Amino acid sequence: MELRLSTTGGGLIAGAVIVDAGRVLLIRRTAPAGSLLWTFPSGKVETGESIGQAAVREALEEAGVTAEVLSLLGERVHPVTGWRVAYVACRLLSGEAWAASPREVAEVAWVRLGGISRLVPGGLFGPVQRYLEERLAH
Repeated sequence: MELRLSTTGGGLIAGAVIVDAGRVLLIRRTAPAGSLLWTFPSGKVETGESIGQAAVREALEEAGVTAEVLSLLGERVHPVTGWRVAYVACRLLSGEAWAASPREVAEVAWVRLGGISRLVPGGLFGPVQRYLEERLAH
């Protein structure tokens, strides 16, 4: 699936929301952005790249996993960083998650729904939270 959004007027960050086996993949950045330390694998959408392509590329570069795009969950200006972020629901295809980019990523974790608030105390973007509640709640 190809997801395209206009990236004019500044950069756009694509975040990969990867769910597998009742958990979601989070990474701990080596350098926090403000108070934001744990995030989804994410990075800037490059020229000529779709949002989905960027999310999948970042998942591989940062966490060493191959993912497939399922859907666009939404876009917002992040309240902590001020960056425009598009969140992409992805399915894990292969790979064991690890800190594949040690310059950027200190640690990776597969987190159950109840553990997200401990790592992301400010909470998640509403559409992402709802998606994870649907996919992870038992």
